[in-house]
Amino acid sequence: MINPGLRRHDLGSSDDLAWDRVRLSVVVPVYNEARTVEQLLHKVREVPLQLEVIVVDDGSTDGTRDILPRLEGTLIDTLVLHEKNRGKGAALRTGFQHATGDVVVVQDADMEYNPREFPILLQPILAGKADAVYGSRFLGGPHRVLFFWHSVGNRVLTLLSNMFTDVNLTDMETCYKMVRRELLHTLPLSANRFGIEPELTARLAQARAKIYELPISYDGRSYEEGKKIGWKDGVSALWCIVRYNVFGPKARPWTPPDVPLWDTPERLSSISLTRVASEEERA
Repeated sequence: MINPGLRRHDLGSSDDLAWDRVRLSVVVPVYNEARTVEQLLHKVREVPLQLEVIVVDDGSTDGTRDILPRLEGTLIDTLVLHEKNRGKGAALRTGFQHATGDVVVVQDADMEYNPREFPILLQPILAGKADAVYGSRFLGGPHRVLFFWHSVGNRVLTLLSNMFTDVNLTDMETCYKMVRRELLHTLPLSANRFGIEPELTARLAQARAKIYELPISYDGRSYEEGKKIGWKDGVSALWCIVRYNVFGPKARPWTPPDVPLWDTPERLSSISLTRVASEEERA
């Protein structure tokens, strides 16, 4: 679905980039987010880009499953329901399978991350500088002050991941991972829970993808407000880092096509026809 409010001045000064041609698939894994999911999806739809919004409900039991069907066709383009809770990784893998856009980004449903930062993350990909972009909570962006030991744990996990992948990320566990779809679909992903974060990083490193990292804002939640990840997930992540970096199957080195999807003759022709139709309607 195309955001009718697409405005070039909303996207910064890089007018030579393919803002009006690129299609961004937003994959939203949802589990018991009845309080925030509709508000979050409204924020996603406000982003001035061509969006495909894919929501995967992972067996919610708090009323979320009653909310999502009425949003399909307006705020949601594709809705998939897992009958049982299988974990964030399983929900993301389902969402990735349904993605048809040029670039794919993960968006949690808990309002901790701001979708208005999608264009910032997308810019290095459109400029040909990156195959994947991470939004880092530790590069100086505004953030809510919360758990000290959580931040220490995140940094330790990132350090260990970097030691195995030989990349110098500051925030491996971030939700905001944006990847070119052709690359993403070559990655052998299998994690079901939060291990999807170190697995994605390991596979991208194995594929020799060009990775950028940019600062983002972060409005973290307390456990009373619904935060789900805990210390057991941190311990599990340690094993996942070792598992996905050492053991197979590993991602094969990836070479991007000479012409990105948003610059193919078919896409350029499609955009030209759309513009002509729009001008005729206005006339």
